[in-house]
Amino acid sequence: MRTRTRWLSAFVALAASATAAVAVAGTPAQAIGPDLLPLTVTNNSGRGESVHLYVLGTDIRSGRLGYVNQGGGFTPWPAGANPPVPAPDVSIPGPPPGANVTLRVPRFISGRVYMSFGDKLKFFLTPDGLVQPAPWNPADPNHGILFDWSEFTYNDAGLWLNSSQVDMFAVPHAVTVTGASGVTRKTGELVANGRDNVINGVRGQAGWERSVITRSDGTVLRVLAPGKAADVGLFDRNYLDPYITQAWNAYAGRTLTVVPFGDRPDIRYFGRTSGSTMYFTNSAGQQVASFAKPSTANVWGCDGALHAPNDQVVGPIARTLCAALHRSTLGVIDTQPGGGPADFYKGSITNHYSRLVHQNMVDGRAYGFAFDDVQAQESLVHDGDPRAAGIVLTPFSGGGGTPPPSTSSIVSNWHNKCVDVPNWNFADGQRLIVWDCTGGTNQKWEFTGGTLRTQNNMCMDVAWGSTANGAAVQIARCSGNPAQQFVLSGAGDLVNPQANKCVDIADWNPNNDAVLQLWECGGTANQKWRRG
Repeated sequence: MRTRTRWLSAFVALAASATAAVAVAGTPAQAIGPDLLPLTVTNNSGRGESVHLYVLGTDIRSGRLGYVNQGGGFTPWPAGANPPVPAPDVSIPGPPPGANVTLRVPRFISGRVYMSFGDKLKFFLTPDGLVQPAPWNPADPNHGILFDWSEFTYNDAGLWLNSSQVDMFAVPHAVTVTGASGVTRKTGELVANGRDNVINGVRGQAGWERSVITRSDGTVLRVLAPGKAADVGLFDRNYLDPYITQAWNAYAGRTLTVVPFGDRPDIRYFGRTSGSTMYFTNSAGQQVASFAKPSTANVWGCDGALHAPNDQVVGPIARTLCAALHRSTLGVIDTQPGGGPADFYKGSITNHYSRLVHQNMVDGRAYGFAFDDVQAQESLVHDGDPRAAGIVLTPFSGGGGTPPPSTSSIVSNWHNKCVDVPNWNFADGQRLIVWDCTGGTNQKWEFTGGTLRTQNNMCMDVAWGSTANGAAVQIARCSGNPAQQFVLSGAGDLVNPQANKCVDIADWNPNNDAVLQLWECGGTANQKWRRG
């Protein structure tokens, strides 16, 4: 039994690093957004049971564990005991069908919002802290309850809020954040009949069917992630072993290149396998990390042999390896992170659970495993200046969100490479490049309102609104300003009307990674584009 809360999600690390970056720069962190952030829970589930809500977490200033009431007050837990004693009932009444309830989330809390249907959840306290529900364990008192959670961090760098399928897939829900601009971002929404699709897909995958947990009344409570199912004897503990061995041995004869930071393509590590150990060197030839061949359990948990410390070398390599093993791209694509969603989960031995969850999301994003944020595949919303957030309990059957608008690639007529967001790094200010066309979502653009938008509401943009030759072409938050207006003419010129200049492949560079810039329209081949 787990006896102390650990908020193990990638966005928490991201939030911490963002705060650290401010401190390193010597600029005091400045609070943005309200001290008590409104979080509205909407019940569109179509179910008639009562809903119970819990906001539990850690005060990241003091490290104390506690709970938050509906008004946003944080209270540390009372002392626990051994054996564990029941925690106080800190549930908040949730919304009836078709209605909503607004909670307040105080700044400097990192934790979870639990939502249960019908029965209240049962929490316990030990001297070390809170015992979280472990619904994969048949002996857990919450095993027969239909429930789920979302994870969040709210601090001076903003709000990070994500749905999570790392442990299980249970209650369909989307998460939203609204910033000061009034723009609302949403993720985690299933396609029509998405829950049923995931359940039936896992049931139909040979050897996976016992991962689907059904209550005696016929209610499907959850689909367990493979690591959790294996922990309780419902799935083959050694399932991935043959693939891991194959992928590991592939680098006894060739080199694996790891480029862990999307905004620093110059930082590269090179891996070769000797025996059962993969050794990594940096660009200077110095050994910087080594990893023993992981077990199936190590891959499911992204731990053990793949433990990722919070550093700038070993941790980023470990995260990259774990993501590639989940997605069955290690041993197939020799530069990692590599490929795109169309390349993931293609192996016969792969994480079919994560594949099915991603496949049934409106935007394709989910937290199917701990490091699904590698290449930005996670169901996360973030805003540095949030004004409101939301959790929407969506239909269990039928329903479903509207698929994203049709998109297309922007292809160079010169060498048939595509305009590309490098390494799926959709950060504000990320410079655009050209790359071999892969069909990935980082090469898809929606032509709307005179703008070119990525899948997550980022726009093609001329840096700083410049009209000068050589101005960088990048992505930035969509704002409607003239720097984000582009017209693809019948002649194949991609023109920014404000500058009356063309998107140009800088210096006639024919290679992948060539950057884009603004330049006088000259009718040259490096300025000619088409929709692909």
